[in-house]
Amino acid sequence: MVILVIGSKGFIGKVLYDFLSDKGYLVLGCDIFKKNICETNYFEINSNYPDYNFIFNKYSISYCINCSGSANVQFSMKEPYSDFLLNTLNVFNILDTIRKKSPLTKFINFSSAAVYGNPINLPIEEDSILSPVSPYGIHKMQSEQICKQFYDFYDIKVCSLRIFSVYGVGLKKQLFWDLFKKLEYNEPIVLFGTGFETRDFIYIDDIVNAINIIIEKGSYDAEVYNVGSGCCISIKDVTRLFYSQFDENITFEFKGEPKVGDPIYWQADIKKITDLGFKQSISIDLGLEKYSKWLKELN
Repeated sequence: MVILVIGSKGFIGKVLYDFLSDKGYLVLGCDIFKKNICETNYFEINSNYPDYNFIFNKYSISYCINCSGSANVQFSMKEPYSDFLLNTLNVFNILDTIRKKSPLTKFINFSSAAVYGNPINLPIEEDSILSPVSPYGIHKMQSEQICKQFYDFYDIKVCSLRIFSVYGVGLKKQLFWDLFKKLEYNEPIVLFGTGFETRDFIYIDDIVNAINIIIEKGSYDAEVYNVGSGCCISIKDVTRLFYSQFDENITFEFKGEPKVGDPIYWQADIKKITDLGFKQSISIDLGLEKYSKWLKELN
């Protein structure tokens, strides 16, 4: 079985590429970064004019997993057109290539919990109302609609994964990385929001396990799956837990001012993936222990 991972140099894509390779699949990598001379089965894509035809001309691909795109709400607020190209138009381009070159390929689209916005009820089920509060969330919602379009009109087998707050070794952005970098400055640590906002954090190893289960057992009739831990924790509590890995005496405060485009409360209902066999293996305590150990080794 041949699996194409688009965005194989990104955080999730790189871990997924290695994970699937270790399972014995023939895995092809694809990204916008230049090829290392030692790499095999890797294809460089022109970011200005992405063309996937040559990959599908060369290989009979069973699964195409799109890990590419931007995952930055604030970037989408500042550069909505670029975010649209990365998170929406690119999905259309990939699916149109599959339609023309390899209509039996199954496509896994990386969507986001951002499509929900501020949900009315928790935990959030997949059939909850979609009401994104950022261009990023809107573009991810549109990517799901594009997947549905290609399934309805061209019978392309697709599914979308609404990924919640992923973290883990290798990630150099988002909340925990930002908290770590604040330790470099001899200044009071002040954070956005009230601290009572909640997130559903899922460790990178659990993400790739969930993806593998969906490859093996998932439905591809434009189905959507929440991919999270099913647990929520407040930003205040998780910040305290993170900093306790470095020094119990670190203090911080919240300015009470939210970031535009950020939701307030998130917790995933993960019954659909647990019914397929998914089980969280790394708790937030263990995950932060692993991540903080890696961060300390960077110094």
